[in-house]
Amino acid sequence: MKAMLKSILEGGVSGLSFFLSAVPAILRATGVISHHDEHKRQEEGDEVHVQQGLPQAWPHSPGTGTIQKGMPHKCYHGKTGRVYNVTQHAVGIIVNKQVKGKILAKRINVRIEHVKHSKSRDSFLQRVKENEKRKPTAPRDARFVSTKGNEPQLLEPIPYEFMA
Repeated sequence: MKAMLKSILEGGVSGLSFFLSAVPAILRATGVISHHDEHKRQEEGDEVHVQQGLPQAWPHSPGTGTIQKGMPHKCYHGKTGRVYNVTQHAVGIIVNKQVKGKILAKRINVRIEHVKHSKSRDSFLQRVKENEKRKPTAPRDARFVSTKGNEPQLLEPIPYEFMA
């Protein structure tokens, strides 16, 4: 990428029109999203995050803007939920939604392009893993031993006797 930009800029004015037309298209993410790079496999019980739009997009645009199909409603953008159903191109998610004074568990169907795995549980699982590690037993606390009624005994090795 850098080499291509450098070669364009070294040409002076000759490469300027190409530079002005091509570079913005190269730098921004356009076209269809590749599934194997962006999206991991979802299973039932996974915690997923309903994606907000691209950072440069309008802040209330839910999902990925390049794919309009199966996009969640704007009230669900940025929400985290649990997968309850997996189909060929979409997942069913249980998401909390505030309706007046109540919080309802809503079931929504969203295409996998608008969903990513949530990292909110990773720190908890890491903490559990560290707590479950085997730890050596700590030495006992220091204390005084009373010799009252308990005279110290002299210990010495038994002399070796050769028996033939």
